[in-house]
Amino acid sequence: MYISAFFICLDMNDTKIFTSAEDVGLVLEGGAMRGVFTCGVLDYFMERGIRFPYVIGVSAGACNGASYVSNQKGRAKFSNIDLLEKYRYVGFRHYLRRRNIMDFDLLFDDFPNRILPFDFDAYSEAGISFEMVVSNCLTGEAEYMEEYKDHDRLLSILRASSSMPFFSPVTYVDDLPMLDGGVCDSIPVQRCIDKGYSKMVIILTRNKGYRKKTEGAKLPPFIFRKYPRMREAINNRNEIYNRQLDLVDELERSGRAVVIRPVEPMTINRIENDTEVLNHFYNHGLECAANAVNGVGS
Repeated sequence: MYISAFFICLDMNDTKIFTSAEDVGLVLEGGAMRGVFTCGVLDYFMERGIRFPYVIGVSAGACNGASYVSNQKGRAKFSNIDLLEKYRYVGFRHYLRRRNIMDFDLLFDDFPNRILPFDFDAYSEAGISFEMVVSNCLTGEAEYMEEYKDHDRLLSILRASSSMPFFSPVTYVDDLPMLDGGVCDSIPVQRCIDKGYSKMVIILTRNKGYRKKTEGAKLPPFIFRKYPRMREAINNRNEIYNRQLDLVDELERSGRAVVIRPVEPMTINRIENDTEVLNHFYNHGLECAANAVNGVGS
């Protein structure tokens, strides 16, 4: 089933939320730099005026989703590709200096506040319910956070949702220790259902049929010693992720979900810094979105 089967596209200059899509939610998987694929899909949606009443994003999906809600076409692509080439904000040199594989001060302070301003007014006035998934280190469970009034708190939530275990330090939101939302809820389709959306568009950053390995050693007790429930969540993540993919497939087969995922083999790793490769998969996202909207392919 294609997006066009869910609702009739508005004129490309009309950015109103679809009245015929009141029960359709948008779910955005993370995947760090694989998120450039999502950038392409969302830019195509914005170009066509495709808006959803509810959006939920995880990690890179949350960051890209914020620019989608603020209707800033091209902003996420410029941040993920063009400014990466200029600032080289991904790499182990950052980890050696700040215990973070990415320069989060640049990404979540300099970019949105000065270099590539985030339109917080447009975001807060969009009329879209936007949830960002974070993982609570104390409970080992996902939390679904919203923010429409406090710019700084919004950026803190996005930072927390993107804080990969082992590669980023714990981030505090409301004085609570948080990490990457993908640990506890990588593909929050069940949350979308629980919020009352009977249909959804799901953007994945892995190819159809992908599953994580579930065998292997568990984290020893001395890792995340302060947060044993987070350690348990990390140990169970792959199994839960695979079950979520099974649910995605079921929703797609039943016609309750349109799933947009890479058709070409996804060759981007989580800390990819080859801008030629990133540009290629951004354009692939544009192509896959167009196919989904226009009913091309199977």
